[in-house]
Amino acid sequence: VQLVESGGGLARTGGSLKLSCVTSGLAFRDASIAWFRQAPGKEREGISCVSAPDLIQYYANSVKGRFFISKDYGEETSWLQMNNLKPEDAAVYYCAAIYGRQSRLPQASEVHFWGKGTLVTVSS
Repeated sequence: VQLVESGGGLARTGGSLKLSCVTSGLAFRDASIAWFRQAPGKEREGISCVSAPDLIQYYANSVKGRFFISKDYGEETSWLQMNNLKPEDAAVYYCAAIYGRQSRLPQASEVHFWGKGTLVTVSS
């Protein structure tokens, strides 16, 4: 199983970035896809998840209304659209897969597969 993130980079405060997570080898229809982030000196936190198979979405309060998660079964890809970026959004962003339906944002300990991450930097 592989999860490969892309789309990170430098954005200005108030700007947007769209992260992609291309998966392979995953039973994509059975996998909830989540995005986590980890800033220097901080724990990895779950910020968004789209549950499988019900497609219910969950967001952390810190990103609700600004970030939007999506997934495409045909492309076996998930995206995280990030709008109105803030300096505190700067972190390494990780894509994660968890088999089974989720009823809340997953914890890092519950993740079955991780991507290697993509760096997001936000200039003030």
